[in-house]
Amino acid sequence: MQIEQTLLNKINEWLTPVFDKETQDAIREMMASAPKELEESFYKNLEFGTGGMRGIMGAGTNRINKYTLGKNTQGISDYLKKVFPGEALKVVIAYDCRHNSNTLAKTVADVFSANGIHVYLFSDLRPTPELSFALKHLKCHAGIVLTASHNPPEYNGYKVYWQDGGQLVPPQDAEIIQVIEALSYDQIKFDANENLIEYIDTEVDEAFTNSTIENASFSTSAAAKENLKIVYTSLHGTSIKSIPGVLAKAGYSNVNIVAEQEVPDGNFPTVKSPNPEEPEALTMALELAEKVNGDIVVGTDPDSDRLGVAVRDTNGKMILLNGNQTMVIMTAFLLEQWKRAGKLNGKQFIGSTIVSTPMIMELGSTYGVECKVGLTGFKWIAKFIKDFPELKFIGGGEESFGFMVGDAVRDKDAVAATLLVCEIAAQAKAAGSSLYQELLNLYVDYGFYKEHLISLTKKGISGLEEIKQMMINLRENPVLEIDGQRVVCIEDYQNSTAKNMFTGETEAIAIPKSDVLIYYLEDGSKICARPSGTEPKIKFYFSVNAPLDKVENAAAVEKELDQKINNIIAAMQLK
Repeated sequence: MQIEQTLLNKINEWLTPVFDKETQDAIREMMASAPKELEESFYKNLEFGTGGMRGIMGAGTNRINKYTLGKNTQGISDYLKKVFPGEALKVVIAYDCRHNSNTLAKTVADVFSANGIHVYLFSDLRPTPELSFALKHLKCHAGIVLTASHNPPEYNGYKVYWQDGGQLVPPQDAEIIQVIEALSYDQIKFDANENLIEYIDTEVDEAFTNSTIENASFSTSAAAKENLKIVYTSLHGTSIKSIPGVLAKAGYSNVNIVAEQEVPDGNFPTVKSPNPEEPEALTMALELAEKVNGDIVVGTDPDSDRLGVAVRDTNGKMILLNGNQTMVIMTAFLLEQWKRAGKLNGKQFIGSTIVSTPMIMELGSTYGVECKVGLTGFKWIAKFIKDFPELKFIGGGEESFGFMVGDAVRDKDAVAATLLVCEIAAQAKAAGSSLYQELLNLYVDYGFYKEHLISLTKKGISGLEEIKQMMINLRENPVLEIDGQRVVCIEDYQNSTAKNMFTGETEAIAIPKSDVLIYYLEDGSKICARPSGTEPKIKFYFSVNAPLDKVENAAAVEKELDQKINNIIAAMQLK
């Protein structure tokens, strides 16, 4: 294989004594027997995307390893010293169940401490939302969590959080990346100052548990809690460290844990993918629910920031709700609780994202509460909390099975969301209703909104180019009619413009730039195209809606909406 000179220069740099023997041996092995893998490992540097930095573990600039993460950490150390001159700097680090997460977390701690920064390092794996909480609780300047969320076992990742507890957002992310990219690998300080590394555990755990219960409990009776049969699975992830304890302390005693999946394991041996967005991931939990006659199933992803929820429909069959549905149920419940408590006065807001259901805005409007909509990722909702201190954040979510209750945690939080959804289910059951019945009631009040997601994954360099070309085609040759419905508006977040396709007029979009396109049709349907920021993947989001006059007609209306989505997918040739 002919290696391009620039690539060869990068590879040769990693064969110098700056890098350890193990790394050099791995590179030489790829040179000898896996040239394609070698190219994939070095053809670019890992980049920060929507959910931080995420990638396959191994040697190379495009891989997660001690050097790429060490360089990140050195850059952040330098940046912290620049923006907080003279302050006694503190950071907190957490990690999940993935392979090498604990050793990579220690490497990150070593680099921070070598730069004179005090490090709080969790003594064992913890949920990502606890890292966000701990950052504010311990009054730290920044936080890091080692996780790749629900990616396959060969992946790991690196998320960066700032003083407010939220992930990095512009312009800080670009400023930090600039500092990182200016560094050479021989500038990384790996020699730890162990005196500056402090291990943390139960004190922070207890504070996190108490905060979660305070934010996500709403006067549910003890009898209602005892009567709710919960089935829960951590899918081999970190939530096992928090959710059972939170539920028990909150008064939920009837919790059935999927034993085969409760031990943390980075191989995720019982599932193809540890992603609660995928129904197959909850197969074992659904089987247990049938066995124990459970009312609700909750499954969380490896770092416990998103959750999947299954409930019984009107026929008693267990069905998996999608992220938009759980978001709508939880937001509506929170709004009603705040209203009953007399806490709504026009100085509150809920949050969502541009790819999530428009139904969330209808909810906010009914309660006189503003719905702030940002780009994909909870870092943008966290930014709203920081940018509008005069407003109180009630809650918010996005379609990808994440929700945030209040502002104690500034990221999607499956721990608090699990408690909240159990509160809703317990109260509904006690009132002779159910979680699913409550959702149908909302559809009668606001219209039946149905969403669907298609995620197309490509491979490597050629895959990224294919995705890039798909977006170019959608921009340069826009579709003007889909399934008999004219396109009325196209929002292009890369160009920050919204174009009226009837008049040709454009308006500016006051949301940060992002490679996202949204098509709006005459009948209120919405189609969004968005490439992933962390992997070679493009997602298409569909939202359609229709009136629902009464609950009994829900099945017929849903069938019509499903057909409409299928027609749109066929018209856009996405299958």
